[in-house]
Amino acid sequence: MICEKISLYPGDEDVYLETYIADIREGYKRKAILVIPGGGYYTVCSDREGEPVAQAFLPYGYQAFVLHYSVRRTRTFPYQLIEASAAMKYIRDNADRYGIDRDKVFVVGFSAGGHLAASLATMWNRQEIYDAVPMEYGTNKPTGAMLIYPVISGDPTVAHKPSFRELLGTDTPSEEQLEEVSLENRVGPDTCPLYLVHTASDGAVNVKNSLRMADACATAKIPFELHIYPKGAHGMALANEITDGTAHWRDDPRLCKWVENAALWASLL
Repeated sequence: MICEKISLYPGDEDVYLETYIADIREGYKRKAILVIPGGGYYTVCSDREGEPVAQAFLPYGYQAFVLHYSVRRTRTFPYQLIEASAAMKYIRDNADRYGIDRDKVFVVGFSAGGHLAASLATMWNRQEIYDAVPMEYGTNKPTGAMLIYPVISGDPTVAHKPSFRELLGTDTPSEEQLEEVSLENRVGPDTCPLYLVHTASDGAVNVKNSLRMADACATAKIPFELHIYPKGAHGMALANEITDGTAHWRDDPRLCKWVENAALWASLL
């Protein structure tokens, strides 16, 4: 296995990729997945939603990359979207080196990382991205996006407000700022297919975030698959003992199937 730390911006130690590259076999190309951990745009929860998730996708024929992106208001929107786009460019530019099918590059994001993954899914074509990262149009568009208990809406009635305060760099974001990063409003004909997982009992990110995103996809006729489970804690990650630490209440034999189910979904795209 090739494990590397790839700086996306020379001189910036905070924005980088960690690679989890299985041995390359001649005649076989793997898919790729960009893993974006959560953390409320305040930190990057790579211990639960980074390396373990990357390793979980390897048996399903993926090469995996974990993104460490700007948090704690060091940079504000849209910089995180630009960083995720730079990560996608790196993966596709190095597809031959890593034995990857460049037409099968997915993204999976958790909580606030789900917001960033959904931003990439819906706003990959924003001009400021291409002004910042020279690349062929569409290089940063995911083949599909897996959104796991994602932050989606800035609507105060359902929003995870701390995430938006950190993303926007202000304790009092305006309605206009929140509307811009409310991703149910950004779904359109160029949005990639989505796979959504949430629990109805999520006490941190309201399940209505995923429901609103699914509704927007249905309206725009964007392919999606939605799984809502009746119970389960926010931050479940793999929902097994690998990622629960001492929080065994995060374990769930049904929820832990989401990686297998997501990989099956992706195989049909």
